[in-house]
Amino acid sequence: VRVLAGRSGADAADLSSAAVRAGPDALVVVGGDGMVHLAVQALAGSPVPLGLVPAGTGNDVARMLGLPRRQPDAAADVVVDALDHGRVREVDLAQVSAGGATRRVATVVASGCDTKVNERANSRRWPRGQARYTLSMLAEFPAFAPLPYVLFLDGQRTEFEAMLVAVGNGPSYGGGLRICTGAEPDDGLLDLVIMGPMSKQDMLRTYPRLFRGTHTNHRVYQHHRVRDVRVESPGIVAYGDGERLGPLPIEVTVEPGALRTLAP
Repeated sequence: VRVLAGRSGADAADLSSAAVRAGPDALVVVGGDGMVHLAVQALAGSPVPLGLVPAGTGNDVARMLGLPRRQPDAAADVVVDALDHGRVREVDLAQVSAGGATRRVATVVASGCDTKVNERANSRRWPRGQARYTLSMLAEFPAFAPLPYVLFLDGQRTEFEAMLVAVGNGPSYGGGLRICTGAEPDDGLLDLVIMGPMSKQDMLRTYPRLFRGTHTNHRVYQHHRVRDVRVESPGIVAYGDGERLGPLPIEVTVEPGALRTLAP
């Protein structure tokens, strides 16, 4: 076992890439979704599997893979058992092209009012976990308003106003917000969710339902399954796995089976 500890995000990314090139049995991440996001950039398309011991604030990748999120020893046991028995689960990734750069995302690519919340949440050091996202949402709430979007769904153009657009490889982001509830990371498709215009009061009532995934019966909810989508909206930044991807427009394409994982 070789332990790698990066001094920064860029250093961790370089260490991950070098480790994958060396062809280890696995690259095991001890951290949260941001650390997994760095590792995925190195692992995508390689035969090296990802092992994960969740130790972050959101841990939505662990949720997606069915790993223990509050018991590091139990998660480590899953990784060791999967290695011992050769149990590997292949999952898809979302390939995101933005501003001339390409990144891979394991969970959800978000854009809209929610990414404004992300911008604020990522600037906070306290509190940890879901509370940080909730407080950031309340701080941004007074400025929430519908945004103009243009989307190309598998090449078909559509234009509308919405509060947010989310492209899910997995079901949740933001520490358990099941915006793309029902999304399966190994079905070869992306789950596109649109939440149309709504009042601030309606948003407050709807927000708790995101944790249960029961927002799907809201009148402004739309859901599509696609292989490729282009998202455009002026002045909006996209996030993926809780990490800043860059301003829209972006193009998101599914990469079937691009990531090998050590999961239950």
